[in-house]
Amino acid sequence: MEQVYKMKLWGDNKSDFYSGEGSHHPELVQPYVDVLTSFLTSFETPLVVCDLGCGDFNVAKELVKHTQRYIAVDIVAELIERNKEKFKEVNLEFHCLDIASDDLPSGDCALLRQVLQHLSNSEVQRIISKLTDYNYVIITEHLPEGDFTPNKEIVSGQGTRLKKQSGLDLLAPPFNLKIEEEKQLLSIPSKPGKGVLVTTLYKLF
Repeated sequence: MEQVYKMKLWGDNKSDFYSGEGSHHPELVQPYVDVLTSFLTSFETPLVVCDLGCGDFNVAKELVKHTQRYIAVDIVAELIERNKEKFKEVNLEFHCLDIASDDLPSGDCALLRQVLQHLSNSEVQRIISKLTDYNYVIITEHLPEGDFTPNKEIVSGQGTRLKKQSGLDLLAPPFNLKIEEEKQLLSIPSKPGKGVLVTTLYKLF
């Protein structure tokens, strides 16, 4: 992922770090912020939120004020250091972790926004095996329009499964995530050939 940022493989807005159009285009960002704000403010006691793959934090900066604590995680050390300098709130903390291999912070709700779609099935499996420690998991993924074969294998990197007419379905093999409830919060069509950006809330046992 360090190479992705250094080579600006997700685009370049003249910033030192840029997490791509999905984290900056208003038509993709604002509906997500709105539905997450509605979810987070529905609790009498604010939640502890763990953002697993926070990127350049352009989206999540709008959510911090609605949480008890916001723990933002990314694998790129320089990005985390940059975020620490740029975003400062009393209830906000940043950690450099590999969410596939490191222990995850504890909390009430985990957010994974356009993270798993870039990872191999084995890495996805290692991550979701840890998600049972959270009460809620909210996952945003690019999915093909219409019917598709889920969970085709890819090599971890900047790409996604869309080129294989596939996308992640954590409830299907080989992952078979066990949940109490599933609710689609948002579905936004992307550019032609880029599928649909879907945000799903899972309530775990």
